[in-house]
Amino acid sequence: MVDVVMPQMGESIVEGTLTKWLKKPGERVERDEALFEISTDKVDTEIPAPAAGVLADVLVQEGATVGINTVVARIDEGGTAQGAAPPPPQAVAQPAPPPASPAPQPEAPAPAPEPAVSAEEPAGPLSPLVRRMAREQNIDLRQVKGTGAGGRIGKQDLEAYLAQRQAAPASAPPPPPKAEPGKVRIEPMSVMRSKIAEHMLMSMRVSPHVTTVHKVDMTRVARMRARHKEEVKARHGHSLTYLPFVARAAAEALRAWPLANASVEGNNIVYHNEINIGIAVALEGGLIVPVIRNADEKNVLGLQRAIVDLAARARSRQLRPDEVQGGTFSITNFGSYGSLFGTPIINQPQVAILGVGTVEKTPVVTEDDAIAIRSISLIGLTFDHRLLDGAYADQFMTKLKSVLEGWSEEVL
Repeated sequence: MVDVVMPQMGESIVEGTLTKWLKKPGERVERDEALFEISTDKVDTEIPAPAAGVLADVLVQEGATVGINTVVARIDEGGTAQGAAPPPPQAVAQPAPPPASPAPQPEAPAPAPEPAVSAEEPAGPLSPLVRRMAREQNIDLRQVKGTGAGGRIGKQDLEAYLAQRQAAPASAPPPPPKAEPGKVRIEPMSVMRSKIAEHMLMSMRVSPHVTTVHKVDMTRVARMRARHKEEVKARHGHSLTYLPFVARAAAEALRAWPLANASVEGNNIVYHNEINIGIAVALEGGLIVPVIRNADEKNVLGLQRAIVDLAARARSRQLRPDEVQGGTFSITNFGSYGSLFGTPIINQPQVAILGVGTVEKTPVVTEDDAIAIRSISLIGLTFDHRLLDGAYADQFMTKLKSVLEGWSEEVL
């Protein structure tokens, strides 16, 4: 038997929700064939089978949230596929012969007491964070209403319960007025949206966020892109965008200013020897950040191919677990939707994220006081002020700016 486990889809991920089984017990599955779907705050994707064989046991049902490395199923490598086993035949009750003489009826046994629900184990899975908060705050989880999928209790539910408990008057307040039908529509967050919410709140609690914004003249890059985009489209089948140029410049800046490529563990600074850049990809129900490994070793075309490939497979739920792990720095390109600049949230445990605004033709005053039309983008670095100071962040941005404004590397 081969154990199938819940994979870890990122460094800070400790659990995942199994949303759908793609095979049934008794069915044949090939190695690397999609076996089940999971959802976390980083990715909503299909998980391949670790071995070929027959799906023998399903140990975790759809909708359940379990910790990483939990065994969710077992595959019998030597088994043969078969149809679902029919339910066992029910025994037909035979009528008892009437007694020769009436017999006294025995007293009906007292009904067995229903098992008490533990304050630490209510219906539905709990994350380690929720368990710890409940212990520390002495919370009876049976009194907490979960707003997650299937009534799952999350951290925000505990915080709401604590706030209500502290503010509760001696007499219960009147119930709040109910929303009038037709004026609102209420639906639970998706698993992915709920996980993103938890992760964003955690990042804001952990890192003091600061953003510095620089105006970058992208004219040379725009000319290089215009000169080659049709040939790139014809040769490789995809467009040439501004993002790989920015990623290439970011890799150069990370080499020069490696603290932006580090992370924090307690009172220790962890310097990463690899430059693995995560690229934020917008999905219908949220976003994920697949990772380009060794980004500093790729040229513009290599970065563009990686961005297109990862984005396409993210939207078709085909990312592998290792493709959303190991990021050391992130880039989000909100300029593709027309935004000038923003202040993104850091993707933990990283310490910085680059936000790229749209590229616009803008009149500027040159050094000799002439007016020229230039392609300008506002690019910002949001950084963790525990580790990076403003001077360091601005020196990082100055390096990135100089690479983009003085672009000389050929694309083809």
